[in-house]
Amino acid sequence: MLLIQRIKPFFTRKEEFNLRLVFAYQYFSIIRNDEVFQFIPAEGKEIVINTKSLQIENLGEIFVFQRGHRFIRIPLYQLLLISDLHLHLSTILEGAMGLEGHLQEGNMRETDGLVEQLERENWERMVDYALETKNRLLFKELMEGLRLI
Repeated sequence: MLLIQRIKPFFTRKEEFNLRLVFAYQYFSIIRNDEVFQFIPAEGKEIVINTKSLQIENLGEIFVFQRGHRFIRIPLYQLLLISDLHLHLSTILEGAMGLEGHLQEGNMRETDGLVEQLERENWERMVDYALETKNRLLFKELMEGLRLI
């Protein structure tokens, strides 16, 4: 498996429904067998993402990486399959589309509220179970836990 060490677009350009990420020397590198290979724009140098479908449009683009006299030529679709590129692209896409910040905060608050609600419902079920089975020890532990909260 390849790991992306660094990926930073040289520049990004928003078009009507596409986001074009262009890469240059020293902005994209991968690790293969504990060796770092640097991107060189010999063939392909951009990733085009459809912002409506969030799909990559140019999967056939060939990216070339170099370490000394050795080269790796790899199509974009294969790079997506055998590396963690999709994680890095989602971060870049969030930043480029301005989706981070307030949306993530809102989602975190909503998630925290749901977790608290589920914990409370679970606690109530446990109390009901302790009462149904006449388990005084469990009931006492649950009530003491409530006082600690």
